[in-house]
Amino acid sequence: MSHSHEHGHLDHRSGDRRVAVAIWANALLTVGQVIGGILSGSLALVADAVHNFSDMASLMVAFAARRIARRPADQRMTFGYGRVEIVAALINYTSLIIVGLYLIYEGVMRLIDPPAVGGWTVVVLGGIALVIDALTALLTYSMQKGSVNIRALFLHNLSDALASVAVVAGGALILLYDWRVVDPLVTISIALYILYLSFREIGGPIRALMLGCPPDIDGEAVVEAVRSIEGVEDIHHIHLWQMQEHEAALDAHIVLRENDLTSLATIKRKIKQTLAENFGITHSTLEFEARIDSNEAVSLFGHDGTR
Repeated sequence: MSHSHEHGHLDHRSGDRRVAVAIWANALLTVGQVIGGILSGSLALVADAVHNFSDMASLMVAFAARRIARRPADQRMTFGYGRVEIVAALINYTSLIIVGLYLIYEGVMRLIDPPAVGGWTVVVLGGIALVIDALTALLTYSMQKGSVNIRALFLHNLSDALASVAVVAGGALILLYDWRVVDPLVTISIALYILYLSFREIGGPIRALMLGCPPDIDGEAVVEAVRSIEGVEDIHHIHLWQMQEHEAALDAHIVLRENDLTSLATIKRKIKQTLAENFGITHSTLEFEARIDSNEAVSLFGHDGTR
């Protein structure tokens, strides 16, 4: 069972420039949409502006996280700073959920008493937003394959682009049929889509921060692979987690088949080679025990406090 990850091949400076361009584009768009939404009376346009503002804030968080993550390990952060990008992704998804819930509330209130909406303002600003959102999504698309942090941004921007399509369509319906209820309906649709994306993706960062087993690694397969190595009697007290987004780690107790430890170095090398080649686990901490000293009543995964 082999594991590989697709990583973006952009250098740090190029990636940072893309994120910076996206920040400025979303900032200008947000200001324009807020002004247009207030002048036209369109909640859908304001909703899209709020979403764009959350994108701008998310981009700033992601930009800072990218720079912090490059710091080397030190005496305070012995694992390094790479996990800050996972924290940034969790912040971004959480902000999306809050925005989505708020927009649903506002949309329902507008359904009860739909106000007049300036259709042309909605269509024009929605069209401009669509162009900028599509550009921002393109800027982050090639970077999101190897980073949960940037993936959160890409989904922000993709949902913005789709929301802008909905806003333009809603403005057109208002112009053609004076159907005012379409504005809050579009708002609620945007919010539901935001919530769908957020709840679908937020589990990954939560899992990583909870030190969960990497989703592409089968813990039972790791156990069987280690047990099959010559000289290994058993394995227990296993911990599998993600040190960083693409760096899995393991620590475990290894019970040797023979009571003497003369072949320990060879067995250790074979275990580490198996973990790296079959599961992509390049960081492992192994504690070895002679069979005579091993306690059979111990946990396979985790630590039960008996040793």
